[in-house]
Amino acid sequence: MSIPIISTKLYIPPLRTSLVTRPRLIERLSEGAKRKLTLISAAAGYGKTTLVSEWLAAYPQPTAWLSLDEGDNDLARFLNYLIAALQKVAPNIGEGVLGWLQSPQLPPPEAMITALINEMMDISDSFVLVLDIT
Repeated sequence: MSIPIISTKLYIPPLRTSLVTRPRLIERLSEGAKRKLTLISAAAGYGKTTLVSEWLAAYPQPTAWLSLDEGDNDLARFLNYLIAALQKVAPNIGEGVLGWLQSPQLPPPEAMITALINEMMDISDSFVLVLDIT
């Protein structure tokens, strides 16, 4: 049985009209895009989501966005959502892992993660994966 997807968890939040721009941070994010991983960490309410949304609006590129919350702390649920987000960039990614998630006995988590990472590495175009943890 497949896990239903709440589609709004896969959307980049729209920018507010009263946005306070942060050009220095946008520039730092652009520099970070040349690396494999950029982590933005701050307390709740400091504008992390708004910053990344602003950056993506200024520097559009293929983006897989996933807003996560406490309910996503289940491997099958997380992988379903992650694959749904990645399919915005590469429509056929994760089909094998989705099949495994339907089986009565799940393979080891390492096998599913390894398969998904290998598929991500096969995507020829650059893309951004945002895991927005609330």
